[in-house]
Amino acid sequence: MSSKKFDYSLKYIIVGEAGVGKSNLLLRYVYDSFKEDYQLTIGVEFGEKLVKYNNKTYKIQIWDTAGQEQFRSITRAYFKSSICSFVVYDITNRETFENVKHWVEDCMNYMPKNVLIFLVGNKSDLEEQRKISKDEGEELADSFGLSFFETSAKNNVNVNSIFGKSLEEIVKRIDSNYYDLNDESCGIKRGNINNKNAKLNNNKNDKNKKKRFC
Repeated sequence: MSSKKFDYSLKYIIVGEAGVGKSNLLLRYVYDSFKEDYQLTIGVEFGEKLVKYNNKTYKIQIWDTAGQEQFRSITRAYFKSSICSFVVYDITNRETFENVKHWVEDCMNYMPKNVLIFLVGNKSDLEEQRKISKDEGEELADSFGLSFFETSAKNNVNVNSIFGKSLEEIVKRIDSNYYDLNDESCGIKRGNINNKNAKLNNNKNDKNKKKRFC
């Protein structure tokens, strides 16, 4: 996939406590699959997907991080140069919800100042086991100024929506020159299409300069 042409690559990171379904969110979005058997992520896992939006192609690179405390230092290393973060909790597990504030604080402390953060309440398919109401999730998101979604990786509910909404917002910011794309830590890199166009423009400028000096 990396050899295909794209305009921009965007680095995403998914964080939250162990067992909230971070890996399945990645699997559902990138591969449209779901694993019933829960396996702890050791360190980080990676997936990427090419997405067309407004006549441009974006390569979304997603880093799924381990939620256990012993991997926290490894996880923080991946916070740098991320343009978007999904902070995930399990709507059936109050402890994962109560620990959200620590993950959000980590995002704000270790990620670029322009990072886009979404609060995600996963496993909405387990409504009968729900421990955190949707109103609680929205209230917490509002307190941090974050966008909020409830998702089900199992039933593929709102998974495409959270990635689509985040991409829409990032593209708006790119188009308004909100980001410094020359800063490698901003989480966005120009792709092979942009680099090719940049070279063509540079060559044209060089030719024009030569004409003026002839």
